[in-house]
Amino acid sequence: MKPFKILLFWLLVCCSSESILGQNIAVDDTYTAQRLVENVLINSTCATVSNFVVSGGDFGTTEQSYGYFNAGSSGFPFAEGIVLSTSRAVSTQGPNDNLLSEDAGNWFGDTDLEQALGISNTSDATILEFDFTPLTSQISFDYIFASEEYHDSAPCHYSDGFAFLLKPIGSSTYQNLALIPNTTIPVKVTTVHPLISVANGCPAKNEEYFGSYNPSVCPINFNGQTVVMTAKAAVIPGTPYHIKLVIADETNPQYDSAIFLKGGSFSVGTDLGPDRLVATNNPLCYGTNYNLDATEAGTNTYKWFKDGVEITGETNPIYTVTSPGIYKVEITINSTTCIAPGEVTIEYVGAPATPVTLVQCDDDNDGIATFNLTSLDTVITQGNTQNNTVTYYENLVDAQNQLNQIANTTNYQNATTNQLIARVSNAFGCLSYVVVNLQIANNPLPNVNPIVCDEDGTFDGITAIDLDQDVTPVILNGLPSGLLVAYYLNSNDALLQINPLPNPYTNTIANAQTLFARIVNGPDCYGIIPVPIQIVAFNPTNFEHEDLYLCDGESLIIGVANGFSSYLWNTLETTSTISINTVGDYSVVVTNAVGCEAKKTFFVTASSAPIITSIDINDFLGSDNTVQINVTGNGNYEYSLNGFYFQNSSLFTNVTPDEYFVVVRDKNGCNPEANDHIYVLDYPKYFTPNGDGIHDTWVINNLSFYPNAIVSIFDRFGKFLYNFNPNHEGWNGELNQYKLLSDDYWFVINLGNGRNIKGHFAMKR
Repeated sequence: MKPFKILLFWLLVCCSSESILGQNIAVDDTYTAQRLVENVLINSTCATVSNFVVSGGDFGTTEQSYGYFNAGSSGFPFAEGIVLSTSRAVSTQGPNDNLLSEDAGNWFGDTDLEQALGISNTSDATILEFDFTPLTSQISFDYIFASEEYHDSAPCHYSDGFAFLLKPIGSSTYQNLALIPNTTIPVKVTTVHPLISVANGCPAKNEEYFGSYNPSVCPINFNGQTVVMTAKAAVIPGTPYHIKLVIADETNPQYDSAIFLKGGSFSVGTDLGPDRLVATNNPLCYGTNYNLDATEAGTNTYKWFKDGVEITGETNPIYTVTSPGIYKVEITINSTTCIAPGEVTIEYVGAPATPVTLVQCDDDNDGIATFNLTSLDTVITQGNTQNNTVTYYENLVDAQNQLNQIANTTNYQNATTNQLIARVSNAFGCLSYVVVNLQIANNPLPNVNPIVCDEDGTFDGITAIDLDQDVTPVILNGLPSGLLVAYYLNSNDALLQINPLPNPYTNTIANAQTLFARIVNGPDCYGIIPVPIQIVAFNPTNFEHEDLYLCDGESLIIGVANGFSSYLWNTLETTSTISINTVGDYSVVVTNAVGCEAKKTFFVTASSAPIITSIDINDFLGSDNTVQINVTGNGNYEYSLNGFYFQNSSLFTNVTPDEYFVVVRDKNGCNPEANDHIYVLDYPKYFTPNGDGIHDTWVINNLSFYPNAIVSIFDRFGKFLYNFNPNHEGWNGELNQYKLLSDDYWFVINLGNGRNIKGHFAMKR
């Protein structure tokens, strides 16, 4: 059973961006067999065609199971062509949103199809057939097979059948052209599909020819389809043939299928033989000449092309290939309008027998060096080391007889000879012998002393050295272009090309370390030189970040010491000091004589002089009096009540009654200072009106600081006795000139600013 469509969103052959927009093919099923063949399928004057027949299902209407289709803007791979289906042809139009399982009365199968595929019990056959006589030796056309049977595990078990059957007229034996390339396997759902991983699934078969599972927006109404495939056959020029294109349901009429034939793709041409490819295990060996024979009967003219470019002067029917490429021929048959094409792709493997030279460096100038022969493998095989095996011998006889093969190819010394033979072989039977010349390098080499700055912040003479950026340019300066450099800890490692140093490399000896540079030109050693690297830790004094303050309306000079080689501020100034009048971050980069850099940053913030807005005095509390100084301004301030001792807080506590001179100043030096004059008051706890001149009156000292104040005095029973203001000398202990007795008395001080002070005092006589 095949219960539903799998709508996997594989954007492969079928479904381009345009098809996703809902565009579908359009089918016209009114075409006759002759019109389908002559006007749609065949695009060649190289064959005569006749005897056109088409047949299919009788649906009781004018609808047919065959027709012409046009892809429009759907993105279907064929712009137009012929569709032959086991359903109504118009039902093959997208979208892929319903299941095609159509049938018609008395719609039978085809015995030729059954015989070609080795199947039985077919039905619903649609057949297009005609006769043709080719002028050349090959025919071909393009097609896509699509089916509703691409779902679930069906590809493991079921497939409708189709075939492109060809035979010479008069013969009873058909040849099926609808085969998987380079095989005799018919193209079917069961022979072309990916891995089926559902229950009752099966491995992939010829998956490279499977195109896609189709989503609902596909321009054709089928679950899946193949890639574009080509059917072709060799024919005899001038011989009449019959071709029968047929598709049918197998076993039952459910789950329909169709073949789509590309319009104009029926080509009559010439066969240049199979492609010679690595992928098909039949490439040519380097040095092999290969003849392409396009000979066709008649008086013909020939044009040959390589990689799309006409080969000047090549007009013979046979062309000899000596290098890889895509070769094409165009044959004009008997001075007619028939131009028969042919095409083949040629690949070469193995190695061209061109001598190569390997240059090595000699550390002691004795003419003997150690060579890594394997470094030539890529050069000899032109990069194709995967398909080639290279072995080395000291002479040609040994190489030809595979005797005395050099075993130590990575560490070979030229003590006995400076010429070797490389034997190159591969799995395709290609064999060549390449002369290898061993040569000692004798190039002028530089004497360098690169300097690297230790700028990692530790200034200990140990740092990560970017060899490619800081050292290699110094070495290669003045040398031929194309050279590369590798680094080693010692000369022996450099000679043997072992233990190369990583990049970046962190030195292990502080301040100075010698490395060995191997200068190479491809596989050749150009030279080996010692490279003493000096590591300079540039850490000038007083280059810590600095916080500064800029007073309103003022300017500030910032800078570093003189004596450096260059200066560059972020303001683009190049002096050791600069003048600034705005806040912000300022930095200067200085360099020393060898080009090492150091950076100092100044963080400049605003500051301003203070302005006293008010002073809150909370007094008449004995020793618990407080003074709060309120200021405005953009600064860092400190506060004083006497101008000598300052504190960070604007709140003063435990202030004794007295007269004070308040000073507020900016810690960052922004002037002027802010100051004011205040009094902290208190009342006497007793007085002694005995006429001795001491404490004879009860009075509030410095009350004049509150000019609107009124002091009211009461006896212990709350009876009002007396009041006075700041201009009065106080109370003398009398009421209506009568001396009151010693006792406790109460008072209320209205300071005139909304604040009232209450308390009591003693009168002692």
